[in-house]
Amino acid sequence: MVFSSYADTYPRNYSIDIKHYSFALNLSDDTDEIVGQASISILFKKNDITRFRLDLINKTELRNGKGMVVDSIMMNGQRVVYSHMNDEIFIQLSNSPAAGTEIIFVIAYHGIPESGLRIGPTKFGDRSFFCDNWPNRARHWLPTIDHPYEKATSEFIVKAPRHYKVVSNGLLKEESAIDKQTKLTHWKQSVPVSCWLFVLGIAEFAVEYVDDFMGKQIETWVYPKDRKAGYYDFAEPTKKVLQYYTDYVGPFVYERLANIQAASIGGGMETSSAIFYGEKLITGKREVRIRNVVIHELAHQWFGNAVTETTWDDAWLSEGFATYFTLLFIEHEYGYDEYIKGLKDAGRSVYKYAEKDSGFSIIAERTAEKETITNTITYQKGAWVLHMLRELIGRDKFKTGIQAYYKKYMNAHATTDDFIYEMEKVSGKDLKSFFQQWLYRPENLKLKGSWTYDKNKNRVIVQIGQTQSGDHTFDVPLEIGIYSAGNNTALIKKFRLNKKQHIYTIRMREMPEKIKLDPHTKLLAQVEFGP
Repeated sequence: MVFSSYADTYPRNYSIDIKHYSFALNLSDDTDEIVGQASISILFKKNDITRFRLDLINKTELRNGKGMVVDSIMMNGQRVVYSHMNDEIFIQLSNSPAAGTEIIFVIAYHGIPESGLRIGPTKFGDRSFFCDNWPNRARHWLPTIDHPYEKATSEFIVKAPRHYKVVSNGLLKEESAIDKQTKLTHWKQSVPVSCWLFVLGIAEFAVEYVDDFMGKQIETWVYPKDRKAGYYDFAEPTKKVLQYYTDYVGPFVYERLANIQAASIGGGMETSSAIFYGEKLITGKREVRIRNVVIHELAHQWFGNAVTETTWDDAWLSEGFATYFTLLFIEHEYGYDEYIKGLKDAGRSVYKYAEKDSGFSIIAERTAEKETITNTITYQKGAWVLHMLRELIGRDKFKTGIQAYYKKYMNAHATTDDFIYEMEKVSGKDLKSFFQQWLYRPENLKLKGSWTYDKNKNRVIVQIGQTQSGDHTFDVPLEIGIYSAGNNTALIKKFRLNKKQHIYTIRMREMPEKIKLDPHTKLLAQVEFGP
């Protein structure tokens, strides 16, 4: 059974495959205009292709003169016919390449980015250039197929004033002085990613080569004025997290890992191999907030980056997974109580958000071309779905399923149906109804109940009702914990909650001191319960 029904109507073209982007960029302190040359290697997978499109934002008066202007497009040294209108480039070919042919198209362009590449001061007032491509803003400064369905390797060859350092994805290939004013920096990433994960940061940086992980460099890039604080904040727990996810999920696929202070974002951005963190997170105190952001963005290197959602409808495969695997590392490193605290905090966030937007489900027909695609439901409720799945099928099978899913879709794309299939295969369970009620419906379970003790019949009577609005009735396992006087260990009774109203009768010789619903925090529910 397949649940996916997509409204993400981005004009995909599966007849071509972008294999590699090479962006040569000139940047200056005298102007915010960038001058670019994009060399794009395209594999033609079918015959009879004479026209294809790319994304690139136009320069317009409505954007106050910001946007990009295409100067020329070349193929094999010859100009090709193109149009650049309505933020799209259409390239027209006089002859269709044979299937299996790979051609490099060279696009020369210039302009001042309206978005995507932030050019402006750091928190210290120093000029800087930092990208923020999420979710579909690479098109503001780079000609691309600006959608997660396309993955390619990439390189940035940047000429900028000599006083800057330039950081990007992958490995540093060259850093050379061109003249007294200009330096050339060349980074290349040989692992394919979607273009929202391309990264470019240009600023005055202090750089620390912290450690290595399985032969791959761990680095810290921070502003010189935050050198001591930034080196301290990022030293932990990066390597431990890399090791944990490698052991739990599968190999770390990128050539290095850099933590980078950036002016373009407030929290974190999971750009592959070189992660951006909001500049104000750096305090030198190793606060829990930056610790958890680091763990979350590192989790994305596996979920979202290596395994990428096929369409925006499945964004939870990135954000829900990264949120949950943050909690799993917290459980591993800081203890079960911290894990449960994180789950409870996430649950409260879900219900708080639902008060203002009760119709948002984790998966629905939405697209980044028209609307916001993620929020608390995607992140925190998505994490809870994975927690409940682990409780349902067992921890060992959950881990085995995660490893199988990652191995199969590493450096490729996956859908929710792909994930469900892998989990059903490893667990031997039909999980479709579980995912249907938690992913595809907007309702959130609310329980209200009470209990009494009948001393004449030596029994506890528990009454529970589902009180969430709407007609939907959840079908979930429910644990009831019964605590006798002076005993912190509960007698656990397991029931199936699948009606709006339930009455459970439990034989007890003595009146309990207290009774709890879901005492081990296995169920996402807002509970009002008492004697």
